[in-house]
Amino acid sequence: MKRFLLVMGLILSSLLTSCIPHKDIVYLQNKDMATDSLQLMVEQQKPYRVQINDILNIRVKSIDQKSVSILNPIGEGNLNASSSERAYFDGFTVDVHGNIRIPSLGQINVLGYSTEEIETMIETKLLDEQFKETANIFVTVKLAGLRYTANGEVGSPGTQVLFQERVNIFQAIANVGEIPVTGDRKDVLIIRQYPQGQKIHHLDLTDINVMNSPYYYIQPNDMIYVKPLKQKTWGTGVTGRETLATIVSVLSLITTTIVLIRL
Repeated sequence: MKRFLLVMGLILSSLLTSCIPHKDIVYLQNKDMATDSLQLMVEQQKPYRVQINDILNIRVKSIDQKSVSILNPIGEGNLNASSSERAYFDGFTVDVHGNIRIPSLGQINVLGYSTEEIETMIETKLLDEQFKETANIFVTVKLAGLRYTANGEVGSPGTQVLFQERVNIFQAIANVGEIPVTGDRKDVLIIRQYPQGQKIHHLDLTDINVMNSPYYYIQPNDMIYVKPLKQKTWGTGVTGRETLATIVSVLSLITTTIVLIRL
């Protein structure tokens, strides 16, 4: 009888630990201060530096718009194409050497520069080589969409393109179907490209201090990976109701086995 009670205790303990705690699925918890404290979260974001394979959308405006028409894409591609497809065909792709090729201006190296710095570079080059100050040249440079990929425990894994200047990790995840209960919110991986290679960064989405992280805002070509919790592989249920149902099933099986053995 004691052995039976010991086995039952071990089974119940293992099943109870298989439940996913409430604190593991709640975002932005205030772990260091009282819940009624007022906090000022300072967003950390540095200007994005252009990388290889980025696509830039460049537009040049002038008093005489015809004089700069050659510098602006005219969209000769499929008019039924999506916004991301049009951006691909009309934009300027940064090659493996960090250059873009602009009509009448030739090759310009943009690797490691911000979009604001590239605007100044192009404007200066146009005024030095083709136009006068009176032409009132105005150059805008934007990334042709923020492309990223999300894998693992998310609703709809895959690649997304968002046409926004800034996208934080919560917005990025919301656009791929949210993290299910079985996803590890405490250790979300951001795989980011750098000139010297790729680096992996870790984010705890359950901690409100994640908003202070330099990786809170995603960048083009980021990969987001959400790991599964160990409870998923145990197969005992992720909620109290599912775990209770499993306990009842196991107890019924054990009781039936004991009865059959004693017969």
